[in-house]
Amino acid sequence: MTAIVEDKQRTLLAFAAVTTLFFAWGFITSNNDPLIVALRAAFSLDYAEALLTQIVFFLAYGLLSLPAAWLTSRIGAVDTILGALAMMTCGCLLVVVSTNADHFLPILAALFVLAGGFTALQVAANPLAAELGDPRRSHFRLNFAQAFNSLGVVIGVHFGSLVMLDDPSLRAATSVAIAPAHRSELLGAVDRAYLIMAALLGSLLFFFAVLRRFLTHVAPANGGAVPSGMFEALKSPWAVFGAVAIGFYVGAEVSVGSIMINFLNQSRILSLPLDSAGSYLANFYWGGALVGRLVGTALLTRIRATRLLALCATVAGLLCLTVVAVSGPIAGYAALAIGFFNSIMFPTIFTITLDRSRVSQSSTSGLLCLAIFGGAVLPMAVGTIADSYGLSMSFVVPLAAYSFIAFFAVAARKTDAAQKLTTDAPPSASPIP
Repeated sequence: MTAIVEDKQRTLLAFAAVTTLFFAWGFITSNNDPLIVALRAAFSLDYAEALLTQIVFFLAYGLLSLPAAWLTSRIGAVDTILGALAMMTCGCLLVVVSTNADHFLPILAALFVLAGGFTALQVAANPLAAELGDPRRSHFRLNFAQAFNSLGVVIGVHFGSLVMLDDPSLRAATSVAIAPAHRSELLGAVDRAYLIMAALLGSLLFFFAVLRRFLTHVAPANGGAVPSGMFEALKSPWAVFGAVAIGFYVGAEVSVGSIMINFLNQSRILSLPLDSAGSYLANFYWGGALVGRLVGTALLTRIRATRLLALCATVAGLLCLTVVAVSGPIAGYAALAIGFFNSIMFPTIFTITLDRSRVSQSSTSGLLCLAIFGGAVLPMAVGTIADSYGLSMSFVVPLAAYSFIAFFAVAARKTDAAQKLTTDAPPSASPIP
C-alpha cells in the first residue's frame, strides 16, 4: 500500500513539472499577438503580411512534427523536451539579433527557430501529460494542464502588450503604421520582451535538466526508446480525422486572437486604444479560455468529452455568426467570448484521437501537431478577407472551422454509442452439438 501511495505521489509531482511547460509555451506563443501589432507598425505591413509571423509557426509544425515524433520514439519524451527548450531559448535570442537587421524577413527566420522548439515540445509533452496517471482520466488531465497553458497566455499577452505596445507614438496613432523614426524604439521594445523570455526558457531548461533522471524513472514508457515509423499514424483513419479537426481548431483560435486587437480598436466596434485592446484580448479572450478550461475540466468528470466538445464548437460558431451579422459592443464582446468556448477543444480533440488511433502515441501526437500546419491556411484567409471586406467579415473563416469540429465531435460520439452497443450486447447462443 505504501509503495502505491509513493508511486501516485511521484506521478503527481512529475505531472506538476510537465504542467510548467504548458504555462511557459502559452506565455511565449501568446506574445505573437502583440508582436503582430508591433511589427505591422514598425514595417508598415498589411494584415496578410503581418500574419506571416503566425505562418512561420505553422510552417515549423508542418516540416518538423513527424521528425520530432520519430525522434521522441527513439530518445524519449524527456530528452526531446530538453532539446526543445534549448532550441526555443536560441530562437528568442535570434529574434533579438534579427531586429538589428532592420528588416522583417530575418525576424521571420528567427521565429521559425523558436517555432521548431515549440513543435518538438508539443509532440513530446501532450501525450506525456495525458499518460501520467489513470488512462480513464486522460481528458481531465490534459485539459487541466492546458488550463495552465491558458494562464500563461493571459499573463503573456499582458506582458507583451505592456512591453511591446506601450510606445506613446503607437498608442496615439490613429493608424497602425508609425513614422520610420520610431522604428528602432519599437524594435527595441521587442528585443526587451524576447530577452526576458529567453531568460525564462533558460531557467526552465535548467530545471528539467535537474529533474531528467526522476522524470525518466516515473514515466519509463516515455523515457526509453519505443521506435515507431514516421508515417505510422497515416494508417489510422481516426488519427487523420483528428488531425484535420486539430488543424481547423488551431487555425480558428490563432486567427481570432491575431486580429482581435485591431478588431476592438475599430471605431465601429469598441474604439479601444491598442494597448487597452491588448488587455481586453488577455483578460476576456485568453482569460475566457483559462476559465473555460477550469470549468471544462470539472465538467469532464460528469459529461462525456464528445458531447461537451460538440456543444462548445456549436456555440463558438454561433458567436462568429454574431460578429459577422452585427457591429458595436455586441460584436466586440461576442468575439471575445469565443475564447471561453475554445477552451476545451484542443486537449479534448487530442485525447479523443489518441484513444481511437490504435497506433503509437508518439506517431499520433506527431500527426496531430503536423495538422497545426493545416491551420496556416485560416490566418491567411482571414487576413485576405480582412483586407478586402473588413475584419468583421473575416469571422466567416473560424465559423467554418467550428462547424467541422462539431461534426468531428458528433462522429466520435456515434462511435462511442456503437461501441457501447457492441459491449452491452448479449453473447450469441452456442449451437447445440
